[in-house]
Amino acid sequence: MYGVKIFFVALFCFTSVAWAELTWDEEWAKKNEEPSVKVLTHELVPVSKTVFKVINLESEKEKTIDLTGKNFIIVSVREPGSDGRFYAVDSDGTVWWSGAVTSGADEFKSPSGVFPIIQKKRYHMSTLFPDESGENNMNYMMKFTNGGHALHEGSVDWMSHGCIHIDPKDVPVIYRWSTFKTKVVITRHSYMPFAQEDLRKIYIKR
Repeated sequence: MYGVKIFFVALFCFTSVAWAELTWDEEWAKKNEEPSVKVLTHELVPVSKTVFKVINLESEKEKTIDLTGKNFIIVSVREPGSDGRFYAVDSDGTVWWSGAVTSGADEFKSPSGVFPIIQKKRYHMSTLFPDESGENNMNYMMKFTNGGHALHEGSVDWMSHGCIHIDPKDVPVIYRWSTFKTKVVITRHSYMPFAQEDLRKIYIKR
């Protein structure tokens, strides 16, 4: 009789552990399910320092956007074939500041196109991806889409959820310079051929 009790206790424990492991595995699978890769709808190609071609990837229609005479920030995202840098371009067409960036990981790709700055906040915590430490993780925030995409202070060592991370040493300068009239240009192509002459002058002075 004692042996039978031992058997049933052992069977119960094994079943409970197996059920717990199954439940944990199911929960793990749900939480770690591979997200779908973001589908991009537009592609932006630099034509000159201040002129850009925007291609609708669905209709294949193209339009040209000329930012001559305007301040803008162009970001060549951190992806193969692009620069992983931002460039601040003054209204006279001069690239006067540049620095490293990171952008959206594959499942959170940053959008391409020309966008207005729609909100600026010196101190900000992401509502979609808040930091567990309670510390602000989007300081010097310059939001450019209603979906929450923004330029902001962040590590340039790891990819983002779609925002553009700017190095802490560069972002205060860009934040103070930008206004709601400043355009944000996001491309997956290199902008360096148009910027290199101005950058040589900057780095020679430094």
